[in-house]
Amino acid sequence: MMNRLTYCGHSCFRLEADNGWTAMIDPYAPGSVPGLRLPKLSADAVFCSHEHGDHNAADEVVLRISGPENPYNVETILTDHDDQGGALRGKNRVLILKSGEETIIHLGDLGCIPEADVLSRLKQADILMIPCGGYYTIDAEQAEQLIRTLEPKLAVLMHYRRGRQGFDVLASADDICRMIPEARMIGTSSVSPNRESGVILLDPILEALLDD
Repeated sequence: MMNRLTYCGHSCFRLEADNGWTAMIDPYAPGSVPGLRLPKLSADAVFCSHEHGDHNAADEVVLRISGPENPYNVETILTDHDDQGGALRGKNRVLILKSGEETIIHLGDLGCIPEADVLSRLKQADILMIPCGGYYTIDAEQAEQLIRTLEPKLAVLMHYRRGRQGFDVLASADDICRMIPEARMIGTSSVSPNRESGVILLDPILEALLDD
């Protein structure tokens, strides 16, 4: 079971399972995301949704030589990074981690609402990490539509702008909360998923924030 989910900013998360196994998802390269720097964290595995610098800096993560066994089965689904069949920004991999009755999904830079056959594989996850800032990905209206369709226990919003952190073309956290009324800023960088539900925004971990 997932013990802790930590937000490192943009679309990057660190996952920690009950057995101590850890993973980083979508680490970003130095200078690739305004206002953010990737914290120097170790992990047992790294997953990247696509080959853009703000999502694929696997070499920035310190991989542990020996650690706990991965308790999850890993699946990916190839989707589009735009609403033009991938013609504008290429493809995107949705990450699915499954262990027993627990399902964790990271949608990466999803650029459009998937087809019904894909949606059926994403329903009722325990944790759904979903972009919402628009321009490069689905926007807040589409994210809300997906959350209602997929019915996750916990939806964690990502890929938006928060103050000086994030691209200026993305919707801000305040805008997101206005467009998704059930979304809540919970004022912390980490969460124990079994203690939260609904739609939330996490603060980036302090080590990810660039000094003014």
